[in-house]
Amino acid sequence: MSKIKIFSLGGLNENGKNMYVVEVDQDIFVLDAGLKYADDKMLGVDYIIPNFDYLKEHRNQIKGIFVTHGHDSQMGAIPDILKEIPDMDIYGTSFTMEIIQNELSEEGIQKAHLHTIIPHKKINFGENSIFPVSLTHSVPGTVGYVINTKDGAIVYTGNFVFDQSMMGAYKTDIGKLAYVGKQGVLCLMSESLYADKRGYTSPNNRITSVIRETLDQSENRIIFNIFQAQVYRIQELFNEIMHTDRNVVIMGKKMENIILKAIDMGFIEFDRNRLTNIHHIHDSNIVILISDDREKPFSNISRIIKGYDKFVKITPDDTVVFASPVYEGMEKSATKVFDDIAKIGSHLVIIPTKKYLGHHASSEDLMMMINLMNPKYYFPVIGEYRHQVANAEAATMMGYPKENILLELNGDVITFENGVLKEENEKIKVDDILIDGKTVGDIGELVLKDRELLSENGIVIVSATLDYTTKKVVAGPEILTRGFIYVKDNIDLIKEAEKISLQVIHDNSKPNFVDFNKIKTGIRDELGKYLYQETECKPMILVVIQEISLQTV
Repeated sequence: MSKIKIFSLGGLNENGKNMYVVEVDQDIFVLDAGLKYADDKMLGVDYIIPNFDYLKEHRNQIKGIFVTHGHDSQMGAIPDILKEIPDMDIYGTSFTMEIIQNELSEEGIQKAHLHTIIPHKKINFGENSIFPVSLTHSVPGTVGYVINTKDGAIVYTGNFVFDQSMMGAYKTDIGKLAYVGKQGVLCLMSESLYADKRGYTSPNNRITSVIRETLDQSENRIIFNIFQAQVYRIQELFNEIMHTDRNVVIMGKKMENIILKAIDMGFIEFDRNRLTNIHHIHDSNIVILISDDREKPFSNISRIIKGYDKFVKITPDDTVVFASPVYEGMEKSATKVFDDIAKIGSHLVIIPTKKYLGHHASSEDLMMMINLMNPKYYFPVIGEYRHQVANAEAATMMGYPKENILLELNGDVITFENGVLKEENEKIKVDDILIDGKTVGDIGELVLKDRELLSENGIVIVSATLDYTTKKVVAGPEILTRGFIYVKDNIDLIKEAEKISLQVIHDNSKPNFVDFNKIKTGIRDELGKYLYQETECKPMILVVIQEISLQTV
């Protein structure tokens, strides 16, 4: 019999940043390692990943990171993890590995322990094993994972949907799911993103009709903005383009590599002769594909709108289509992009997310998965807490008692001993790592608060120079401001600020000693009170005091 622990380092009560840990005795299996996009309030932050100190501390026990599919929310943290744990084993299907390899190359990581798995082929790890099962999602080669233990299986679905029209590399193997369910499932970990939506997701995950209508009604150039790994939607677009005389230009080397590789591997069907180069970007019958970088949603389309792209300029004759959903927290940025396009005069097509859904499981999909798996315990994962609650309600409708439905937060440990749930209230330390630039963890909450303060109230710099010998002020104090007030219209305020600063310097200076700490603290306090009284703003105040020797040699 086994002792099993399950917990999340990220992915609960949030969208993205999925990373789940299953510990079976001494074997640790990590399921997905994703990132989360920074919202509009996180100034300058590129993206967020889970704190993976637990992985570093238990590296010798970890059998690998098992990735369900090639979306950033599931695999975006892998490059950052491999920079600190280069020998970590990564498992995924062939197309998932192509996307991961593409990301690693972008980050300059040349060597990695990547293992390509085959769906429905068991991987043994001593007394335990892991079994990948084909599921349907918007990217080919999506799998869920079945961790087989002596006390029953732990099943993690990742993202999925039941859609009988999606075949080949997108097809769900319902027979294998039913087989797993009959063998005995101890705990099912199933996604929650669309749990509050009634019915099945299919056929509302298909946007062919919108694409066809756009192609029929647009006589000029079409710019199609989409996430590069949403391969099925790219296939929908290509299917409709084949019925027209339009050709395609792919903007961005990364996206081009993914699409070409998908065509070569048979995951996208399209005539490569219809893929043309940048020289045809101004043709009226062209469709331009644009994708966002993982770090900054809307970054590429925003650059084009502002006229910074050397190849593409949006014109009033263009039609701009947004085929990807807007992430929660990015609504403000999305609205600005939409407004800017409207100001140009272009025709804007935004695929409505209420009518057309992504490839995620709605309530009936979830209940069908529960029915197939017939688990003893049910653990809603992937999504905001309200989504987890809605997922739990779906299980309740199927007769599951509340004590067998596990609603948890990141870091909460679920423990099974001999197949029985134990109330131990154990917690694992969890945290966010905010990525700004190329360095992992180079930014924290204090930096974000400073950026917010600077963005709202600006900065005031107080500079003064003292004589090294006499400690008297020989220059300044001088007041410099940025983003606070317009100096020419506030001369009196600046002069009064200089007087306050000078008085603080005098109060804390003696012929042989200057208390620099008290000067800096005093100027910040006194000047801060005065500026707030006069302007009702609280700018960041920086004090620079230096000493020079006036003696001549």
